[in-house]
Amino acid sequence: MDYLKLITIEPGKRGGKPCIRGLRITVYDVLEYLASGMTIAEILEDFPDLTEEDVRACLAFAADRERRLMIIPA
Repeated sequence: MDYLKLITIEPGKRGGKPCIRGLRITVYDVLEYLASGMTIAEILEDFPDLTEEDVRACLAFAADRERRLMIIPA
């Protein structure tokens, strides 16, 4: 998935944290909701501005970030 079109980072918004499509909803927020047991359907119900593609972009962003952390020499 090409999450780069959906995940934005703006220095003046939410402290420069990665957000979804310029909204004030961060990748971290969505990941926390998923980790707490919310389903994608529940997240979309609570945040009607989000799409399923947005949620999947958050997962792809996190997976890519994790992959990059693993290749950095210790």
